[in-house]
Amino acid sequence: MPITKSAKKALRQNVRGKIRNLKRKNAMKDLVKQTRKLAAAQQQKEALQLLPRLYKAIDKAAKRGIIKKNAAARKKSRLTKLLQKNSA
Repeated sequence: MPITKSAKKALRQNVRGKIRNLKRKNAMKDLVKQTRKLAAAQQQKEALQLLPRLYKAIDKAAKRGIIKKNAAARKKSRLTKLLQKNSA
């Protein structure tokens, strides 16, 4: 456990940041799961409507450092490719 006053404050900040990061990461994961589920159920229209929200969540997570930039690009690419393949 932290002893100094500054270490205690740093711990509080880390906990708050972790909670914020987890919320953003879980929101992103939920949207990915929803999109994949819709794609598997052949509901292309609904999945394509969800895509802008998904891109926004992925980009924000990458911007905040929750996931890396290339991981974000890879996720977006694979999901787009999945929807393109199913619509064809």
